[in-house]
Amino acid sequence: MALNKDSKYKLSSGYEIPVTGFGVYQTPPDVTTNIVYEALKVGYRHIDSAQVYNNEKESADGIAKFLKEFPDVKREDIFFTSKINSRREHQTYEQALELLAGSYDLVKDTVGYFDLFLIHSTYPDKETRENLYRALQTYVDAGKIRSIGVSNYGVKHLEELYAWPELKIKPVINQLELHPWLPRHDIHDFAKKHDIYLEAYSPLTQAKKFDDPELQAIAKKHGKTPAEILLRWSYDQGFIPLAKTATVERIKPNYEVLDHVVLDDEDKKILDKPDSYEVLTWDPTTYEDPK
Repeated sequence: MALNKDSKYKLSSGYEIPVTGFGVYQTPPDVTTNIVYEALKVGYRHIDSAQVYNNEKESADGIAKFLKEFPDVKREDIFFTSKINSRREHQTYEQALELLAGSYDLVKDTVGYFDLFLIHSTYPDKETRENLYRALQTYVDAGKIRSIGVSNYGVKHLEELYAWPELKIKPVINQLELHPWLPRHDIHDFAKKHDIYLEAYSPLTQAKKFDDPELQAIAKKHGKTPAEILLRWSYDQGFIPLAKTATVERIKPNYEVLDHVVLDDEDKKILDKPDSYEVLTWDPTTYEDPK
């Protein structure tokens, strides 16, 4: 399908997700409300938060502020994501429910529900992963979450989930670090077979690759920034990139990449690095449970 900045993908849950996402990782709570509001003003309709970001409430407040000022936009037009903290040791199902209740209580009076909730990582063990997913399914049944998925899951973790006898609501998303230097073709192939979309976090490499000579040359050729080139690459892979910026002036160019940036065959060949494995953040997709 030909994408534009307002395009959406149809999830296996039946809901639609905007292909242009705005992330608030490492965004301080005291600026989150305003940056989310500004992103929505520009046109973003997809906001990605997490429990460990400590800005779920502020993200919801930014959405509520925008909806109040722009009544032509409805709550169902905005896609709001969070992630359950999976790094607490050996969580029970009841503890997972308490975590979800904490998040829901922060946003229920402003946005009412979460469009998507993910397990944040593969830590610390199989039993915890199953307890977390069981709790997510319970919250879908309760109407407090619409779709569920995972983050940082490798193929072995996905296979484990699909083999779990209690799986009744399939994951619609796997969110991972994805960029030309970390394309993860094995995970992408699995996702395509199982109707899972990959969301790309750190698609801009946290600016760590902006000085790469090949990327610089492509950006110069098109009169664009390295960030815009990397976002276009991500869209061309079929990913849902989560752009992040604390600079209001960068929000609009990032959002409009699909309308103004096109990579040619030569660019795509240069950025095609199928064997590259350069992790710039962390990589729970390779996590092995303790013996």
